[in-house]
Amino acid sequence: MTLPPAVADLREQVCGLHTELVRYGLVAWTAGNISGRVPGEDLFVIKPSGISYDDLTPASMVVCDLDGTLVDGELAPSSDTAAHAYVYRSRPDIGGVVHTHSPYATAWAARDEPIPCVLTAMADEFGGDIPVGPFALIGDDSIGQGIVATLAESRSPAVLMRNHGVFTVGKDAKAAVKAAVMCEDVARTVHLARSGGPLVPIDPGHIDSLYHRYQTVYGQR
Repeated sequence: MTLPPAVADLREQVCGLHTELVRYGLVAWTAGNISGRVPGEDLFVIKPSGISYDDLTPASMVVCDLDGTLVDGELAPSSDTAAHAYVYRSRPDIGGVVHTHSPYATAWAARDEPIPCVLTAMADEFGGDIPVGPFALIGDDSIGQGIVATLAESRSPAVLMRNHGVFTVGKDAKAAVKAAVMCEDVARTVHLARSGGPLVPIDPGHIDSLYHRYQTVYGQR
């Protein structure tokens, strides 16, 4: 098929963003993946399966349709492709999906325990607790179903899939990567805080206020 011109740019972006997963210590060996939706198309770009981060190039990124079928590329797509595809089919507002096994956040997932909103940074970015999604086997769209169902009940762009790891979403791939970085950061801080004593929750009204400010006022507009 003839690919739209935006695919080449998205391959560059998605490939480059994988270096952020390594830089922030969110992945080990070949685990983890990023995808980005092609604007205006029923297509997305995703990391190929089992390829070293050092060997990733824009040309190695593969293109799939929203059923998860490979439409362009020489390599097999990520084993999580069906999950990404389900998210894109179900949520037209989502333009990027990230999956990691970052250690602190995944430790919460292994305990089937949400990360409680006890930091202003969590209120800002996640709008409350970071929720846990159900256990699901890899290979079909079961993980995607769990992601969509869990995030439908939350303002969080991150979900901890039980016994598995972290999935994050965003308006584009870069926003989803930011959410993955922030998820691991707060998972570590809350873990350290709890090791020193009881956690102090933030009042729900204050969470709402912090979330609104960060999402509508913070930064350059």
